[in-house]
Amino acid sequence: MERFFAETLGEKRFRAHQVMKWIYHQHVTDFGQMTDVGKALRAKLEAHAEVRPPLVQFDKPSTDGTHKWLLGMDSGNAIETVFIPDKGRGTLCVSSQVGCGLNCQFCSTATQGFNRNLSTAEIIGQVWVASKHLGNKTHLHRKLTNVVMMGMGEPLLNFDNVVRAMSLMRDDLGFGLANKRVTLSTAGLVPMIDRLGEASDVSLAVSLHAPNDELRTQLVPLNKKYPIEELMGACVRYLQRRRKGESITFEYTLMKGVNDTPEIARQLVRLMKQFSNQLQYSDAAKVNLIPFNPFPGTRFERSGETEIRAFQKILLDAGVLTMVRRTRGDDIDAACGQLKGQVMDRTRRQSEFKRKLEQQGVSDAA
Repeated sequence: MERFFAETLGEKRFRAHQVMKWIYHQHVTDFGQMTDVGKALRAKLEAHAEVRPPLVQFDKPSTDGTHKWLLGMDSGNAIETVFIPDKGRGTLCVSSQVGCGLNCQFCSTATQGFNRNLSTAEIIGQVWVASKHLGNKTHLHRKLTNVVMMGMGEPLLNFDNVVRAMSLMRDDLGFGLANKRVTLSTAGLVPMIDRLGEASDVSLAVSLHAPNDELRTQLVPLNKKYPIEELMGACVRYLQRRRKGESITFEYTLMKGVNDTPEIARQLVRLMKQFSNQLQYSDAAKVNLIPFNPFPGTRFERSGETEIRAFQKILLDAGVLTMVRRTRGDDIDAACGQLKGQVMDRTRRQSEFKRKLEQQGVSDAA
């Protein structure tokens, strides 16, 4: 922005700061309404630039206060963004890709295949749409307190655009969020976790879902390339770059009869303890248990409440900080693992999944 004002418009670089505040703090997209910018500069801006937020194709509130937006990215492609309010906080789940290039077996997004990465503008535009809808005021009346890169796509496969967008989320001229309030969730691209540790200072969440390689490879095929030992090593290195006492959240979707048994829980305890021991402080690992959210055509089922609480108790009794994520927005298909936009699939995954549904006589209606 500073270069654009100086080199293209021939203006002072600080003018970029004024315009950024109008865009991100006041949600103003019309240069004519930017009253502390001179008329001559406003005319230059109208001739050389535009502020174009993503097109809201529809927005849908849930009975529990969750809100989902379908945002048009280009002809035939759309992505979903979800806002989840809770006591004292409001979390926005942001997408990084149209579809997803990975094929995690329990995720609805994976069934749609993959089209492309989102640009930095398309990523930060999701935050802008939600912020405006909520009446969020940066540094004043903050309804949007946290952003998680946990929507459609694998963020580390769109590294540069995601890192730039997260910088805008945290910049005082952007949305002014603290580093710890921006979280990137990854399925475990080991080299990119190391690169993220060098380039950014955000919180990290890892989609683990199994404590051993055999089971995790079935659920998260990426594990075949980057097995658990390599993944945990990258997580250790990530925390070693940060202030001592910080943690990584390990996301664990519980599926009935798949990864919810007491023996699996004890394996997870050993893995988490080993991780904390390598860092030489307790609570380096936090486990977030996520009850599986069903979608049409899936072969998985949600674990029962008894099994979920028994699994959590084994971890807590062993001293592993463990939470159970409350399912939110499932009445509007906005729960974790349920996000599905509109993807012009470049793979064969979407057509194969639809054929499978037809064979089962199941509807895939959104």
